Amino acid sequence: MVVLSHHNGSTLLSNSVFLSAIFSLLLAQFVKAIVNLLRLPRHSLREALLTFAWKTGGMPSSHSALAISISTAIAFKNGLNSELFILSTFFTLVVIRDALGVRHSSGIQARSLNALGKRYAARFGEPWVPVKEVMGHTPSQVFVGSLLGFFIALAFSTL
Repeated sequence: MVVLSHHNGSTLLSNSVFLSAIFSLLLAQFVKAIVNLLRLPRHSLREALLTFAWKTGGMPSSHSALAISISTAIAFKNGLNSELFILSTFFTLVVIRDALGVRHSSGIQARSLNALGKRYAARFGEPWVPVKEVMGHTPSQVFVGSLLGFFIALAFSTL
């Protein structure tokens, strides 16, 4: 196993920023897979594993969990006045804005385009290949993801 070392001998596996980020991402995706299994029981274990490993959108927002956990862990490690914290905070704002706005809007547009394509295919007998509908996140999904990321970073940074 290769572990990248820092100049003082510490490894990624002892870095609170890294641990906060990876655990926030993995836990958010795990919770999302469980929520999907409970909400839609017809989902198979394979679909749950795909959700855990790959799918975006849904409750909670893993984008928000990841970004908030990084910023929070950096705040604890480097302080609120550090350039790294400022950079991570603005990066977090971009990620959350994208999850709420751009990705949500493009998902709505994809849904409309698929409905139009389906009607066109039925009317003119032409084949239609639907586009992927990625719906982004609702404010509550972003909020829960953000809380998850914050508390995971708080735990890794203070315990």
